Amino acid sequence: MEQPTTGLAGNDLDRIDRQLLIALQEDARTSVAELARRVHLTPTPCQMRLKRLEREGYFQSFGARIHAERAGFSLLAYITVALDRTTPDVFEHFHRAVQDVEEVEECHMTAGGFDYLLKIRSRSMADFRRFLGARLVSLPGLQHTHTYFVMEIVKSNPRLNLKAPPVVRKPRSVKSSTARL
Repeated sequence: MEQPTTGLAGNDLDRIDRQLLIALQEDARTSVAELARRVHLTPTPCQMRLKRLEREGYFQSFGARIHAERAGFSLLAYITVALDRTTPDVFEHFHRAVQDVEEVEECHMTAGGFDYLLKIRSRSMADFRRFLGARLVSLPGLQHTHTYFVMEIVKSNPRLNLKAPPVVRKPRSVKSSTARL
C-alpha cells in the first residue's frame, strides 16, 4: 500500500471520509451501495472517495482478522529485546532479519529501557520454546530479552477512534506587554 501523500495525516478527512473509514473498520466486506446509503451519497461518488482514500494510503491492508485461539494459537507473549549496540547498521540488520520470523506478529522499535517489543503467537509452550531457542536467539545484535506471557486479553481493539475530527491547534500569538513598576 502507498503511504499517505497528504501533509498532516488525518487532518484532511471530512465527516463523510471518517464515516466511510469507521464503517469499513467495522466490516470491510460492506458493499459500496451499502456504504453510500450509510453516508448519504450515491454509489459513484462513494466509490470515488474510497479510491481516493486508498490512493492516499489510508488503508494499510485488506484481509480477514483471524481468531488466534480458534486457529490453534493460544499462547500469546510479548518479548522486549535489547540490542548489543544501537547503531544504524545493527538496527538495519535486525529489521531485515525479523521480517523472516513468522512467529513475530508485530515488532515495534521503542525508546526507553529496551530497543524492540515483539508480539509472538505460538500454538503451545513447546512451540514457543523451539522458537526461542532456534529463531529468536539467532537474530543479529541481540544482547538480552525478557518475555511476558499474556494470561488473559482484557481488551483488544484494532479500530481507530475516527468519530471526532482531529484537533488542530493554532499557535497562540504572543502579546507584548510592558512591565509596570
